[in-house]
Formats: sequence, C-alpha cells, structure tokens
Amino acid sequence: MGRAAELLGVTPAFLRNLDAANLFVPQRSPGGHRRYSRYQLRLAQRARDLVEKGTALEAACRIIILEDQLAEAIRINAQLRQRTGEPPTQT
Repeated sequence: MGRAAELLGVTPAFLRNLDAANLFVPQRSPGGHRRYSRYQLRLAQRARDLVEKGTALEAACRIIILEDQLAEAIRINAQLRQRTGEPPTQT
C-alpha cells in the first residue's frame, strides 16, 4: 500500500478510504497486505484528481462508478447496433 500511495502522491489513508467507499476492493497478499491492480490505481488517480478539485471523496467515487457504467453501456450498445446492422449513434 505504501508504494501505491507513493506512486499516486496520496496517503495510505486515502487508499483505505477508497476501499471503504467501495470504489474497489484490493486483493490481499498472503501476509495480508493490500495489492492494487493497474486498473485500481487508475481509479485511485481519478478519485485523487476529483478530490483535488474540491469534490467530496464519496461523491468522487460515485462519479467514477457512474462514468464507468456509462462507458460500458455505450460499448454494449455499439456492439448490439453493429450486430443488427443499425448505424452508430452520434455522441
């Protein structure tokens, strides 16, 4: 956790707070240490950026979750349109 916090320029407490806010759940090493994937580190970076701009941590986590859900829905919609032969929508 210390190394991940150092890479992101945050405190270990910030990373624990992201875990508590259910933004992600890090894997655990056999010794019980938190291990973060690259994707989780990108999420943490996005959260840090929003918090630095004045967004509350809980709100930042919710924004990130909703943005990711929207991106996934757009991707699925595009796949379905491609299969049915419909033209893509304008974004």
